[in-house]
Amino acid sequence: MSHVAPPRLTYSGPALFSMGFRPFFLLAGLFGALAVPLWIAVFAGHVTLAGPFDPVDWHVHEMLFGYAGAVLAGFLFTAVPNWTGRMPARGAPLAALAALWLAGRLAVAGLLGLGPVAAMAVDGGFLLAIAAMIAVEIVAGRNWRNLKVVVPVTLLALSNLAFHLGAMTGLGTGAPRQAGFALLLFLVMLIGGRIVPSFTRNWRAAQRLERMPVPFNRFDAASLAVAGLALVLWVVLPRTSATGVAMIAAGALHLVRMARWRGLAAWRAPLLLMLHVAYGALALGLGLAGLAAFGALAPATGYHLLGIGGIGGMTIAVMMRAAMGHTGRTLQAGRLLTIAFLLVMAAALVRVTAGHSMTALGLAATLWAAGFALFCLRVGPWLARPNRQRRRPSGPAR
Repeated sequence: MSHVAPPRLTYSGPALFSMGFRPFFLLAGLFGALAVPLWIAVFAGHVTLAGPFDPVDWHVHEMLFGYAGAVLAGFLFTAVPNWTGRMPARGAPLAALAALWLAGRLAVAGLLGLGPVAAMAVDGGFLLAIAAMIAVEIVAGRNWRNLKVVVPVTLLALSNLAFHLGAMTGLGTGAPRQAGFALLLFLVMLIGGRIVPSFTRNWRAAQRLERMPVPFNRFDAASLAVAGLALVLWVVLPRTSATGVAMIAAGALHLVRMARWRGLAAWRAPLLLMLHVAYGALALGLGLAGLAAFGALAPATGYHLLGIGGIGGMTIAVMMRAAMGHTGRTLQAGRLLTIAFLLVMAAALVRVTAGHSMTALGLAATLWAAGFALFCLRVGPWLARPNRQRRRPSGPAR
C-alpha cells in the first residue's frame, strides 16, 4: 500500500483527538477490559441488560462490531491520511465519531432506553460513517489502489445491520454473526499478511540476518483466495464437509504462509513475535473450525481460538505497536505489554481447552480482562498525552 505523508498543520486541541488511533484504541482497550467481565456477570444471571439482544448475541455482537469496530476505525483513520496525503480526521469530527461509537455501546446494552429500531440506527450508524468517510478521503486523494478496503468495511457495516434485523424479526443472528466474523478474519489475513512480513524484514535486516521473508507472490494470493472461499462456505454452509475441507486447507496454507515470513528468530523481539503468534492462532483456528464443520469438535472451539487468539491477539499487538510508533516511543514491548499479550493468549488457550464450566469461563474472562487492563495502564497515557520526542530513532521491534 502506498504511503504519502499527510500535511502537518497546527493542531491546538486535546491530544486525544489529534489522530484517529488515539481515542479508538483507548476505547477499544477499555471496552476489552470491561465488556467480557460484564458478559460473565450477565451469563451468570447477576446482571440483566435491557437492550435488543439476548445475552449470547450481545456478547458476540459487542466483540465483533463494538470492540473490533473501534480498532478498525483507529487503524483506518491513521492509515488513510498516509495513503492519500490528506489531513486526518481530528478535533470535533473525531470526537463526534468516538461519541457515536460510545452511544452504540450504550444503546445495545439498553442504557439509552431506545427501542430496537432506534438502537439499530445509533449502533449501525458508526460503521456506515467510517465506510463513507474513508471512501470520500480515498477518492478525494485519488488513491484508487486502496479503494478496495472500503468493500470489507461496508460489508461489515451491513452485517451489523443484518444482525440487528435478525434479532428484531426473529429470523436469527447466525448468518450475520458468521459474516461479521468472516470479514474480520479476512481483514486480519489481508492486513496482517502485509505488515507482519514487512516488520519482520526490517528487524532481520537490522539484526544482519541473511534470509528475508518471502515477498508477497502468487502463493500468498492463492492462500487468500482459498481462505476467502472457505470463509464464504463457512457463512452459508457452516456444517458441511466442503466447508470442513476448505477451512482445514486454508489453515494449512496460512501456516505455510507464516513460515515463509521467517519469524522463528523473533523470540528475541517480543513486539514482533506477538504478531507471528497471533497469526499462527488464526491459522490454527481455521483448522479447528474445519474440524467443527465435520462434527469432530464443538463449533465454539474454533470460534474462540479465532476470536480471542487470532483477532484479539492481532489487534492488541497492532494497537501496541501503532501507539508506540505514532507517539514517539521506541518500538520495544517491555515487560508490562509482553505480559498483557501473554494474558490474552492464555485466555484463548483456557477458553479452547478447559471446557464450558463457569470456572473455566471466569478464568478465561479474567485473563482477557487483565491483559487489556495492563494495555490501558501502559498505553492509555501515551494516547491521551502529546507526543514526546524520541531519544533515538526507532529500532527494530522488541
